[in-house]
Amino acid sequence: MNSQHNWAPRAAQEARLLHLERQIATSQVAIDVEIERAALLSALDRRDEARLAFVDILLRAPTNFSALNEFGACLTAMGFIAAACRVYSEAILHHRTNPIGHVNLANLLLHGGNLVGAREHYDLALRLDPNLPQAHQGLGCVHSASGDHSSAKLHFQNGFRNYFISTLPYRGTKQPVPLLLLVSSGSGNIPTSSFLDDRVFAISVIVADFLTAAIPLPAHQVVFNAIGDADLCGPALEAAARFATTASSPIINSPSAVIETGRAANAARLHGLPGVVTPRTITIRRAVLTSSNAAAVILSHGFKFPLLLRSPGFHTGQNFLRVESAAELPSAAAGLPGDELLVIEYLDARGADGNSRKYRVMIIDGHLYPLHLAISQQWKVHYFTADMADHANHRSEDAAFLDNMTAVLGQKAVTALAQIAEKLHLDYCGIDFGISPNGDVLLFEANATMVVNLPDAHEKWAYRRSAVTKILDAVSKMILDRANPARKKAVA
Repeated sequence: MNSQHNWAPRAAQEARLLHLERQIATSQVAIDVEIERAALLSALDRRDEARLAFVDILLRAPTNFSALNEFGACLTAMGFIAAACRVYSEAILHHRTNPIGHVNLANLLLHGGNLVGAREHYDLALRLDPNLPQAHQGLGCVHSASGDHSSAKLHFQNGFRNYFISTLPYRGTKQPVPLLLLVSSGSGNIPTSSFLDDRVFAISVIVADFLTAAIPLPAHQVVFNAIGDADLCGPALEAAARFATTASSPIINSPSAVIETGRAANAARLHGLPGVVTPRTITIRRAVLTSSNAAAVILSHGFKFPLLLRSPGFHTGQNFLRVESAAELPSAAAGLPGDELLVIEYLDARGADGNSRKYRVMIIDGHLYPLHLAISQQWKVHYFTADMADHANHRSEDAAFLDNMTAVLGQKAVTALAQIAEKLHLDYCGIDFGISPNGDVLLFEANATMVVNLPDAHEKWAYRRSAVTKILDAVSKMILDRANPARKKAVA
């Protein structure tokens, strides 16, 4: 990583762009040269110029696949997802035998949650090219998100077996910090785009499920283990843990520590900590829960109604139900994906006003950082669906939590959260919880799969920006300190 050629692609892109623009200015050129120029403008963050350049090209060559494909990528990078979908659809219309258009459109549909549409286009791509790894990778994600893990495994094997190492573009102008990012082939990974700046880190991504000792790894100073869901990513975490035993660089979020953070495992090992209430949690086969004696089995394990049912490996409230009575149990279980389901004791987090409250605190390098308080009339509380946007008093309560966590939660709860953090032994993770009337922490979950995103640009969310930035800065600092221990000592 020492030579300018290896770590400064931006300089090479700028030089290439200048060459192309001189060429275009002095002579007639093939349209491919103009497309390359527009793509370089996009890569160099001059995306408004790139968009205009692509529009000009497509006015003259409206069916050119390369132009449509690169324009779709540009629009995606700008956040114009609907427009990008239309451009990729146009590419498919004029180039039906090219599988790449189908894959690109399917990728956007997948990230937008349209599993049916994504699957249709991945399937079409595989009909055109049965060995296309990108289509197998995407179809694996579709099956994983649908709870069909056996089909997902087959597609992941075809998609990643020979393609489990990739390098992300580096956009910085200074020598980067080379970083190895461990991920799982499916879902269950920590979202890292908000803190792994591609102008600071040169990132090589390793799909750990398929990592073999015989393959040399890219140069790196630090490893970030982004595999976060212990209930879903067992094989990937086990492979990452084997890698960790021989790794010479520091590893953030030890895979062995992440393995211990499954919902049932956390409920058992964190039970008994002073000031912490954990929900009784067990895993039961779905066939048992849909049988005629399901209620008797549940009651024999000490549960009472209402209780919660959840398919392991899903987040943001997906495939997560509250079952009010024994009569509802079989049909509720039948509607959830997966051969096994989590049965979870319901912890009542309602306040005196009848609203449920869910707090989230991040743990970064051993320190607690408040991230948000979500308030909702519903029992299932997530910040993005909670009653926050239309309730100024709820946002004021959230702001008070961010400004002085101890004053809002009480010292008893903050001490309990610190004990949970110490027990988890993770460098990056979060805790979702409520507060009981006597100040105990009602633990909902504690693991690494917690996203930290900057708030929406609307003025009503301005109060959150400082707290979120503080967390992202702490993550970045931790990674840089681990990559260069001498830096940490110098700063200290």
